[in-house]
Amino acid sequence: MRQSIKLDPVTRVEGHLSIKIEVEGNRVVNANSSGEMFRGMEKILQGRSPLDAPVITQRICGVCPIPHGIASVKGLESAFNVVPPVNAKLLRNLILGADFIQSHILHFYHLSALDFIDIEAILKYQGSDASLNDLQSWVKEQLNSNVLFPASPFLPRYQGSYISDPETNIAGIRHYLDAFEMRKLAHEAAAIFSGKMPHSASIVPGGVTVNPTQEALEKYSAMMEKLVTFIEKSYIPDVVEIAKVFPEYFSMGSWNGGFLSAGVFDFIPSGISYNKQVVEVDENAFMEDSGFSYFSSSGAVHPFEGQTVAMPDKAGAYSWVKAPRYNGKPLEVGPLARLMVTYPDRNHPLTIEADALLKYLNMDISRLHSVFGRHAARALEAKVIARKCIEWASQIKPGEAVFAEFNSAGSGKSVGFVEAPRGALSHWIQVKDGKIANYQCVVPTAWNCSPRDSEGLPGPVEQALIDTPVADSDNPIEAARIVRSFDPCLACAVH
Repeated sequence: MRQSIKLDPVTRVEGHLSIKIEVEGNRVVNANSSGEMFRGMEKILQGRSPLDAPVITQRICGVCPIPHGIASVKGLESAFNVVPPVNAKLLRNLILGADFIQSHILHFYHLSALDFIDIEAILKYQGSDASLNDLQSWVKEQLNSNVLFPASPFLPRYQGSYISDPETNIAGIRHYLDAFEMRKLAHEAAAIFSGKMPHSASIVPGGVTVNPTQEALEKYSAMMEKLVTFIEKSYIPDVVEIAKVFPEYFSMGSWNGGFLSAGVFDFIPSGISYNKQVVEVDENAFMEDSGFSYFSSSGAVHPFEGQTVAMPDKAGAYSWVKAPRYNGKPLEVGPLARLMVTYPDRNHPLTIEADALLKYLNMDISRLHSVFGRHAARALEAKVIARKCIEWASQIKPGEAVFAEFNSAGSGKSVGFVEAPRGALSHWIQVKDGKIANYQCVVPTAWNCSPRDSEGLPGPVEQALIDTPVADSDNPIEAARIVRSFDPCLACAVH
Protein backbone atom coordinates (compact mmCIF):
# COMPACT_ATOMS: atom_id res chain seq x y z
CA MET A 1 0.00 0.00 0.00
CA ARG A 2 1.36 3.41 -0.99
CA GLN A 3 1.65 5.95 1.83
CA SER A 4 2.13 9.69 1.47
CA ILE A 5 4.44 11.39 4.01
CA LYS A 6 5.05 15.12 4.24
CA LEU A 7 8.07 16.66 5.98
CA ASP A 8 6.84 20.22 6.40
CA PRO A 9 8.79 22.13 7.35
CA VAL A 10 12.10 20.35 6.95
CA THR A 11 13.86 21.60 10.06
CA ARG A 12 17.48 22.72 10.34
CA VAL A 13 17.72 24.12 6.80
CA GLU A 14 17.82 27.72 5.65
CA GLY A 15 14.28 28.85 4.82
CA HIS A 16 10.96 27.07 4.31
CA LEU A 17 11.27 23.71 2.57
CA SER A 18 8.58 21.07 2.27
CA ILE A 19 9.31 17.53 1.10
CA LYS A 20 6.55 15.13 0.16
CA ILE A 21 7.46 11.48 -0.33
CA GLU A 22 5.39 8.50 -1.33
CA VAL A 23 6.43 5.22 0.28
CA GLU A 24 5.55 1.74 -0.88
CA GLY A 25 7.07 -1.42 0.56
CA ASN A 26 9.14 0.74 2.94
CA ARG A 27 10.85 2.51 0.02
CA VAL A 28 10.37 5.95 -1.48
CA VAL A 29 8.78 5.68 -4.93
CA ASN A 30 8.10 9.38 -5.57
CA ALA A 31 9.21 12.73 -4.13
CA ASN A 32 8.32 16.40 -4.49
CA SER A 33 10.47 19.28 -3.24
CA SER A 34 8.63 22.54 -2.57
CA GLY A 35 9.86 26.04 -1.74
CA GLU A 36 7.06 27.75 0.16
CA MET A 37 7.75 31.48 -0.07
CA PHE A 38 7.97 34.22 -2.67
CA ARG A 39 10.30 37.19 -2.12
CA GLY A 40 10.65 38.98 -5.46
CA MET A 41 14.21 40.27 -5.11
CA GLU A 42 14.61 40.34 -8.90
CA LYS A 43 11.57 42.60 -9.22
CA ILE A 44 12.96 44.93 -6.57
CA LEU A 45 16.12 45.44 -8.66
CA GLN A 46 14.36 46.55 -11.85
CA GLY A 47 14.72 50.27 -12.60
CA ARG A 48 17.47 50.82 -10.05
CA SER A 49 21.09 51.83 -10.55
CA PRO A 50 23.32 48.85 -11.38
CA LEU A 51 25.52 49.89 -8.45
CA ASP A 52 22.65 49.01 -6.09
CA ALA A 53 22.69 45.37 -7.20
CA PRO A 54 25.66 44.11 -5.11
CA VAL A 55 24.12 45.63 -1.98
CA ILE A 56 20.57 44.37 -2.56
CA THR A 57 21.45 40.89 -3.80
CA GLN A 58 23.54 40.21 -0.71
CA ARG A 59 20.27 40.44 1.22
CA ILE A 60 19.05 37.33 -0.58
CA CYS A 61 20.85 35.32 2.12
CA GLY A 62 22.39 36.02 5.52
CA VAL A 63 24.50 32.85 5.46
CA CYS A 64 26.09 33.26 2.02
CA PRO A 65 25.77 36.96 1.11
CA ILE A 66 29.34 37.22 -0.17
CA PRO A 67 28.84 34.97 -3.22
CA HIS A 68 25.81 37.03 -4.25
CA GLY A 69 27.82 40.21 -3.91
CA ILE A 70 30.71 38.80 -5.93
CA ALA A 71 28.46 37.31 -8.64
CA SER A 72 26.84 40.72 -8.98
CA VAL A 73 30.10 42.71 -9.20
CA LYS A 74 31.60 40.21 -11.65
CA GLY A 75 28.60 40.62 -13.90
CA LEU A 76 28.77 44.39 -13.67
CA GLU A 77 32.52 44.42 -14.27
CA SER A 78 31.96 42.43 -17.44
CA ALA A 79 29.27 44.88 -18.54
CA PHE A 80 31.44 47.91 -17.72
CA ASN A 81 34.67 46.40 -19.16
CA VAL A 82 36.61 46.88 -15.93
CA VAL A 83 39.27 44.56 -14.52
CA PRO A 84 39.85 44.80 -10.75
CA PRO A 85 43.48 44.95 -9.51
CA VAL A 86 45.24 41.82 -8.28
CA ASN A 87 45.06 42.99 -4.67
CA ALA A 88 41.28 43.35 -4.98
CA LYS A 89 40.87 39.82 -6.34
CA LEU A 90 42.96 38.41 -3.51
CA LEU A 91 41.05 40.36 -0.86
CA ARG A 92 37.77 39.08 -2.29
CA ASN A 93 39.23 35.58 -2.01
CA LEU A 94 39.93 36.16 1.68
CA ILE A 95 36.40 37.38 2.34
CA LEU A 96 34.73 34.66 0.27
CA GLY A 97 37.02 31.95 1.65
CA ALA A 98 36.10 32.83 5.23
CA ASP A 99 32.44 32.82 4.22
CA PHE A 100 32.80 29.31 2.75
CA ILE A 101 34.41 28.04 5.95
CA GLN A 102 31.80 29.47 8.33
CA SER A 103 29.03 28.09 6.13
CA HIS A 104 30.54 24.58 5.93
CA ILE A 105 31.04 24.47 9.71
CA LEU A 106 27.49 25.70 10.26
CA HIS A 107 26.07 23.08 7.92
CA PHE A 108 27.76 20.05 9.38
CA TYR A 109 27.54 20.78 13.09
CA HIS A 110 24.44 22.90 13.52
CA LEU A 111 22.23 21.75 10.66
CA SER A 112 23.19 18.11 10.04
CA ALA A 113 25.13 16.51 12.92
CA LEU A 114 22.04 16.29 15.11
CA ASP A 115 20.71 13.74 12.64
CA PHE A 116 23.36 11.37 14.00
CA ILE A 117 24.44 12.54 17.48
CA ASP A 118 22.37 11.55 20.53
CA ILE A 119 22.00 14.64 22.71
CA GLU A 120 20.72 12.52 25.61
CA ALA A 121 24.19 10.99 25.89
CA ILE A 122 25.17 14.17 27.74
CA LEU A 123 23.34 12.74 30.76
CA LYS A 124 26.24 10.28 31.17
CA TYR A 125 28.87 13.04 31.22
CA GLN A 126 30.80 13.22 34.52
CA GLY A 127 33.58 15.68 33.70
CA SER A 128 34.27 19.29 34.68
CA ASP A 129 33.67 21.03 31.34
CA ALA A 130 31.40 23.95 32.32
CA SER A 131 29.67 24.15 28.92
CA LEU A 132 28.89 20.43 28.86
CA ASN A 133 27.59 20.57 32.43
CA ASP A 134 25.36 23.51 31.54
CA LEU A 135 24.03 21.56 28.56
CA GLN A 136 23.48 18.52 30.76
CA SER A 137 21.37 20.64 33.13
CA TRP A 138 19.32 21.96 30.24
CA VAL A 139 18.67 18.46 28.86
CA LYS A 140 17.53 17.26 32.30
CA GLU A 141 15.21 20.26 32.55
CA GLN A 142 13.74 19.56 29.12
CA LEU A 143 13.20 15.87 29.84
CA ASN A 144 11.43 16.69 33.10
CA SER A 145 9.16 19.26 31.44
CA ASN A 146 5.95 18.82 29.51
CA VAL A 147 6.81 21.45 26.91
CA LEU A 148 9.27 19.63 24.68
CA PHE A 149 9.54 21.25 21.26
CA PRO A 150 7.88 18.98 18.64
CA ALA A 151 11.16 18.57 16.72
CA SER A 152 13.13 17.75 19.87
CA PRO A 153 15.62 14.88 19.59
CA PHE A 154 14.48 13.69 23.03
CA LEU A 155 11.19 12.23 21.87
CA PRO A 156 11.02 8.42 22.09
CA ARG A 157 10.43 7.91 18.37
CA TYR A 158 13.96 9.13 17.62
CA GLN A 159 15.76 6.68 19.88
CA GLY A 160 17.74 4.05 18.02
CA SER A 161 18.45 6.47 15.17
CA TYR A 162 21.66 7.85 16.63
CA ILE A 163 25.24 6.88 17.48
CA SER A 164 25.06 4.53 20.47
CA ASP A 165 28.52 5.02 21.99
CA PRO A 166 28.30 7.67 24.77
CA GLU A 167 31.90 8.86 24.42
CA THR A 168 31.56 9.42 20.67
CA ASN A 169 28.33 11.35 21.26
CA ILE A 170 29.83 13.51 23.99
CA ALA A 171 32.87 14.32 21.83
CA GLY A 172 30.49 15.31 19.02
CA ILE A 173 28.48 17.50 21.39
CA ARG A 174 31.68 19.22 22.57
CA HIS A 175 32.65 19.92 18.96
CA TYR A 176 29.10 21.13 18.25
CA LEU A 177 29.64 23.80 20.92
CA ASP A 178 33.16 24.55 19.68
CA ALA A 179 31.76 25.06 16.19
CA PHE A 180 29.84 28.14 17.35
CA GLU A 181 33.14 29.79 18.27
CA MET A 182 34.81 28.62 15.06
CA ARG A 183 31.99 30.00 12.91
CA LYS A 184 32.23 33.27 14.83
CA LEU A 185 35.99 33.31 14.22
CA ALA A 186 35.50 32.84 10.46
CA HIS A 187 32.99 35.67 10.41
CA GLU A 188 35.41 37.91 12.30
CA ALA A 189 38.17 37.04 9.82
CA ALA A 190 35.97 38.01 6.87
CA ALA A 191 34.90 41.23 8.59
CA ILE A 192 38.51 42.44 8.76
CA PHE A 193 38.28 43.17 5.03
CA SER A 194 34.53 43.21 4.41
CA GLY A 195 33.61 45.83 7.00
CA LYS A 196 31.01 43.60 8.60
CA MET A 197 29.48 40.15 8.34
CA PRO A 198 27.06 39.22 7.03
CA HIS A 199 26.49 41.57 4.08
CA SER A 200 29.85 43.02 3.13
CA ALA A 201 30.26 46.78 2.84
CA SER A 202 33.53 46.61 0.89
CA ILE A 203 32.81 44.54 -2.24
CA VAL A 204 32.05 46.89 -5.15
CA PRO A 205 32.36 46.82 -8.95
CA GLY A 206 35.98 47.61 -9.76
CA GLY A 207 37.45 46.03 -6.65
CA VAL A 208 37.11 46.59 -2.91
CA THR A 209 36.97 49.66 -0.67
CA VAL A 210 39.43 48.47 1.98
CA ASN A 211 43.17 49.12 2.01
CA PRO A 212 44.86 46.15 3.72
CA THR A 213 47.64 46.59 6.25
CA GLN A 214 50.29 44.05 7.12
CA GLU A 215 48.90 43.90 10.65
CA ALA A 216 45.41 43.07 9.33
CA LEU A 217 46.77 40.38 7.03
CA GLU A 218 48.73 38.76 9.85
CA LYS A 219 45.66 38.85 12.11
CA TYR A 220 43.58 37.19 9.40
CA SER A 221 46.19 34.48 8.83
CA ALA A 222 46.38 33.71 12.54
CA MET A 223 42.61 33.25 12.61
CA MET A 224 42.82 30.93 9.62
CA GLU A 225 45.48 28.84 11.35
CA LYS A 226 43.05 28.26 14.23
CA LEU A 227 40.33 27.28 11.78
CA VAL A 228 42.67 24.85 10.01
CA THR A 229 43.39 23.20 13.36
CA PHE A 230 39.67 22.82 14.13
CA ILE A 231 38.92 21.45 10.65
CA GLU A 232 41.79 18.94 10.78
CA LYS A 233 41.36 17.82 14.40
CA SER A 234 37.57 17.98 14.82
CA TYR A 235 35.53 18.56 11.64
CA ILE A 236 37.08 15.96 9.31
CA PRO A 237 37.50 13.30 12.03
CA ASP A 238 33.86 13.76 13.10
CA VAL A 239 32.63 13.28 9.53
CA VAL A 240 34.73 10.13 9.21
CA GLU A 241 33.61 8.79 12.59
CA ILE A 242 29.92 9.22 11.78
CA ALA A 243 30.49 7.66 8.35
CA LYS A 244 32.05 4.60 10.02
CA VAL A 245 28.99 4.21 12.26
CA PHE A 246 26.50 4.72 9.40
CA PRO A 247 28.28 3.27 6.32
CA GLU A 248 24.95 2.72 4.55
CA TYR A 249 24.86 6.45 3.81
CA PHE A 250 27.65 5.97 1.30
CA SER A 251 25.00 4.13 -0.72
CA MET A 252 22.01 6.37 -0.01
CA GLY A 253 20.98 9.67 -1.55
CA SER A 254 22.93 8.99 -4.72
CA TRP A 255 22.71 11.19 -7.79
CA ASN A 256 23.44 9.62 -11.15
CA GLY A 257 23.27 12.73 -13.30
CA GLY A 258 25.82 15.43 -14.10
CA PHE A 259 27.57 17.96 -11.88
CA LEU A 260 28.10 21.69 -12.43
CA SER A 261 30.83 23.96 -11.09
CA ALA A 262 30.88 27.65 -11.99
CA GLY A 263 34.47 27.98 -10.78
CA VAL A 264 35.74 30.07 -7.87
CA PHE A 265 38.93 31.70 -6.54
CA ASP A 266 40.66 31.15 -9.93
CA PHE A 267 41.56 27.89 -8.19
CA ILE A 268 38.55 25.60 -8.36
CA PRO A 269 37.70 25.20 -12.07
CA SER A 270 34.40 25.59 -13.86
CA GLY A 271 33.01 22.67 -15.81
CA ILE A 272 30.30 20.07 -16.29
CA SER A 273 31.12 16.55 -15.13
CA TYR A 274 29.33 13.66 -16.85
CA ASN A 275 30.48 10.12 -16.07
CA LYS A 276 33.88 11.39 -14.87
CA GLN A 277 34.36 13.38 -18.11
CA VAL A 278 34.57 17.17 -17.71
CA VAL A 279 33.49 19.61 -20.43
CA GLU A 280 33.51 23.41 -20.53
CA VAL A 281 30.52 25.42 -19.42
CA ASP A 282 28.44 27.02 -22.20
CA GLU A 283 26.40 29.93 -20.88
CA ASN A 284 23.99 29.57 -23.80
CA ALA A 285 22.95 26.14 -22.47
CA PHE A 286 21.44 27.56 -19.27
CA MET A 287 17.66 27.58 -18.97
CA GLU A 288 15.10 28.09 -16.22
CA ASP A 289 11.87 26.12 -16.40
CA SER A 290 8.69 27.06 -14.55
CA GLY A 291 6.44 24.20 -15.64
CA PHE A 292 5.68 23.22 -12.03
CA SER A 293 6.64 26.54 -10.41
CA TYR A 294 4.28 29.32 -9.36
CA PHE A 295 5.37 31.65 -12.15
CA SER A 296 3.63 32.76 -15.32
CA SER A 297 5.95 31.10 -17.82
CA SER A 298 5.63 27.37 -18.37
CA GLY A 299 8.48 26.37 -20.69
CA ALA A 300 12.24 26.69 -20.45
CA VAL A 301 13.75 30.13 -21.12
CA HIS A 302 17.30 31.44 -21.01
CA PRO A 303 17.99 33.59 -17.90
CA PHE A 304 18.49 36.70 -20.06
CA GLU A 305 14.90 36.22 -21.23
CA GLY A 306 13.51 35.17 -17.88
CA GLN A 307 10.81 37.07 -16.02
CA THR A 308 9.68 36.91 -12.40
CA VAL A 309 5.88 37.11 -12.60
CA ALA A 310 4.20 35.34 -9.70
CA MET A 311 1.16 33.12 -10.34
CA PRO A 312 0.20 31.63 -6.95
CA ASP A 313 -2.92 29.89 -8.31
CA LYS A 314 -1.18 28.20 -11.24
CA ALA A 315 -2.66 24.77 -11.90
CA GLY A 316 -0.26 21.88 -11.27
CA ALA A 317 2.47 24.02 -9.70
CA TYR A 318 3.88 22.99 -6.32
CA SER A 319 6.94 25.16 -5.65
CA TRP A 320 8.11 28.78 -5.61
CA VAL A 321 11.49 27.51 -6.87
CA LYS A 322 12.23 27.52 -10.59
CA ALA A 323 13.91 24.55 -12.26
CA PRO A 324 17.34 25.42 -13.72
CA ARG A 325 18.44 23.11 -16.50
CA TYR A 326 21.60 22.77 -18.63
CA ASN A 327 20.94 21.49 -22.14
CA GLY A 328 17.60 20.37 -20.75
CA LYS A 329 19.13 18.33 -17.92
CA PRO A 330 19.15 18.84 -14.13
CA LEU A 331 22.58 19.06 -12.52
CA GLU A 332 23.80 18.71 -8.95
CA VAL A 333 25.83 21.61 -7.57
CA GLY A 334 27.82 22.09 -4.37
CA PRO A 335 31.05 20.79 -2.79
CA LEU A 336 30.62 17.32 -4.29
CA ALA A 337 30.10 18.83 -7.75
CA ARG A 338 33.23 20.96 -7.34
CA LEU A 339 35.17 17.85 -6.37
CA MET A 340 33.85 15.90 -9.37
CA VAL A 341 34.85 18.68 -11.76
CA THR A 342 38.27 19.04 -10.12
CA TYR A 343 39.00 15.32 -9.69
CA PRO A 344 40.54 14.69 -13.15
CA ASP A 345 43.37 17.03 -12.10
CA ARG A 346 45.46 14.51 -10.17
CA ASN A 347 47.64 17.22 -8.62
CA HIS A 348 44.85 19.47 -7.36
CA PRO A 349 44.75 19.75 -3.53
CA LEU A 350 41.08 18.69 -3.48
CA THR A 351 41.90 15.57 -5.47
CA ILE A 352 44.83 14.74 -3.22
CA GLU A 353 42.69 15.12 -0.08
CA ALA A 354 39.87 13.05 -1.60
CA ASP A 355 42.22 10.26 -2.65
CA ALA A 356 43.72 10.09 0.84
CA LEU A 357 40.26 9.78 2.38
CA LEU A 358 39.12 7.19 -0.16
CA LYS A 359 42.23 5.13 0.51
CA TYR A 360 41.58 5.28 4.26
CA LEU A 361 37.94 4.22 3.75
CA ASN A 362 38.90 1.64 1.10
CA MET A 363 36.37 2.85 -1.46
CA ASP A 364 36.05 4.25 -4.96
CA ILE A 365 35.22 7.86 -5.90
CA SER A 366 31.77 6.75 -7.08
CA ARG A 367 30.82 6.04 -3.43
CA LEU A 368 31.02 9.77 -2.79
CA HIS A 369 27.88 10.25 -4.91
CA SER A 370 25.95 9.93 -1.64
CA VAL A 371 24.93 11.52 1.63
CA PHE A 372 28.33 11.11 3.26
CA GLY A 373 30.08 11.92 0.01
CA ARG A 374 28.59 15.39 0.21
CA HIS A 375 29.58 15.78 3.86
CA ALA A 376 33.11 14.55 3.16
CA ALA A 377 33.57 16.80 0.12
CA ARG A 378 32.45 19.78 2.18
CA ALA A 379 34.85 19.04 5.04
CA LEU A 380 37.85 18.43 2.76
CA GLU A 381 37.08 21.60 0.84
CA ALA A 382 36.98 23.61 4.07
CA LYS A 383 40.51 22.43 4.86
CA VAL A 384 41.85 23.21 1.39
CA ILE A 385 40.25 26.67 1.26
CA ALA A 386 41.47 27.61 4.76
CA ARG A 387 45.04 26.76 3.77
CA LYS A 388 44.68 28.64 0.48
CA CYS A 389 43.42 31.70 2.37
CA ILE A 390 46.69 31.83 4.32
CA GLU A 391 48.56 31.60 1.01
CA TRP A 392 46.47 34.36 -0.61
CA ALA A 393 47.00 36.64 2.39
CA SER A 394 50.76 36.31 1.93
CA GLN A 395 50.45 37.41 -1.72
CA ILE A 396 48.69 40.72 -1.01
CA LYS A 397 50.89 43.81 -1.25
CA PRO A 398 49.78 46.59 1.11
CA GLY A 399 49.82 50.00 -0.52
CA GLU A 400 49.06 48.76 -4.04
CA ALA A 401 45.77 49.46 -5.83
CA VAL A 402 42.52 47.81 -4.70
CA PHE A 403 40.11 49.57 -7.08
CA ALA A 404 39.82 50.40 -10.80
CA GLU A 405 37.74 53.32 -12.05
CA PHE A 406 34.93 52.72 -14.58
CA ASN A 407 31.90 54.32 -16.20
CA SER A 408 28.55 52.79 -15.23
CA ALA A 409 26.47 54.63 -17.82
CA GLY A 410 25.15 53.02 -20.99
CA SER A 411 23.50 49.72 -21.84
CA GLY A 412 24.50 46.08 -22.07
CA LYS A 413 24.05 42.63 -20.64
CA SER A 414 26.37 40.23 -18.88
CA VAL A 415 26.55 37.36 -16.44
CA GLY A 416 28.54 36.91 -13.25
CA PHE A 417 29.53 33.35 -12.32
CA VAL A 418 30.87 32.25 -8.94
CA GLU A 419 30.58 29.34 -6.55
CA ALA A 420 28.67 29.78 -3.30
CA PRO A 421 29.27 27.27 -0.48
CA ARG A 422 26.13 25.46 -1.67
CA GLY A 423 27.09 25.45 -5.34
CA ALA A 424 27.04 27.23 -8.69
CA LEU A 425 25.63 30.75 -8.66
CA SER A 426 25.03 33.05 -11.63
CA HIS A 427 23.60 36.57 -11.86
CA TRP A 428 22.23 37.53 -15.30
CA ILE A 429 22.15 41.31 -15.65
CA GLN A 430 20.67 43.59 -18.31
CA VAL A 431 21.29 47.34 -18.14
CA LYS A 432 19.54 49.92 -20.31
CA ASP A 433 20.38 53.64 -20.21
CA GLY A 434 22.15 53.26 -16.89
CA LYS A 435 19.30 51.39 -15.16
CA ILE A 436 18.66 47.70 -14.48
CA ALA A 437 16.19 46.48 -17.10
CA ASN A 438 16.15 42.85 -15.97
CA TYR A 439 17.97 40.77 -13.37
CA GLN A 440 17.78 37.00 -12.90
CA CYS A 441 19.60 34.96 -10.26
CA VAL A 442 20.14 31.24 -10.83
CA VAL A 443 21.07 29.92 -7.40
CA PRO A 444 22.49 26.66 -6.01
CA THR A 445 19.43 25.41 -4.17
CA ALA A 446 17.27 26.05 -7.22
CA TRP A 447 19.51 23.56 -9.03
CA ASN A 448 19.41 20.98 -6.23
CA CYS A 449 15.87 21.43 -4.88
CA SER A 450 14.12 22.23 -8.14
CA PRO A 451 10.67 20.86 -8.83
CA ARG A 452 9.97 18.90 -11.99
CA ASP A 453 10.39 20.74 -15.26
CA SER A 454 7.99 20.89 -18.23
CA GLU A 455 9.36 17.55 -19.44
CA GLY A 456 8.61 15.93 -16.10
CA LEU A 457 12.27 15.59 -15.08
CA PRO A 458 12.73 15.82 -11.30
CA GLY A 459 15.55 17.79 -9.70
CA PRO A 460 18.54 16.22 -7.89
CA VAL A 461 16.97 16.13 -4.40
CA GLU A 462 13.77 14.61 -5.75
CA GLN A 463 15.76 11.98 -7.65
CA ALA A 464 18.12 11.27 -4.74
CA LEU A 465 15.15 10.39 -2.52
CA ILE A 466 13.83 7.70 -4.87
CA ASP A 467 14.36 4.14 -3.59
CA THR A 468 15.39 5.36 -0.13
CA PRO A 469 14.47 2.82 2.58
CA VAL A 470 12.18 4.21 5.27
CA ALA A 471 12.20 2.02 8.37
CA ASP A 472 9.58 4.02 10.29
CA SER A 473 6.98 6.10 8.44
CA ASP A 474 6.40 8.15 11.62
CA ASN A 475 10.08 9.08 11.66
CA PRO A 476 11.43 9.18 8.07
CA ILE A 477 14.86 10.29 9.26
CA GLU A 478 16.51 8.64 6.25
CA ALA A 479 14.80 11.13 3.91
CA ALA A 480 15.67 14.06 6.16
CA ARG A 481 19.35 13.07 6.18
CA ILE A 482 19.42 12.93 2.40
CA VAL A 483 17.79 16.34 1.99
CA ARG A 484 20.08 17.99 4.53
CA SER A 485 23.19 16.53 2.87
CA PHE A 486 22.55 18.96 0.00
CA ASP A 487 22.66 21.89 2.48
CA PRO A 488 19.48 23.53 1.12
CA CYS A 489 19.09 27.30 1.35
CA LEU A 490 15.51 28.14 0.50
CA ALA A 491 16.09 31.80 1.28
CA CYS A 492 18.24 31.85 -1.86
CA ALA A 493 16.02 29.54 -3.90
CA VAL A 494 12.83 31.59 -3.40
CA HIS A 495 14.61 34.92 -3.94
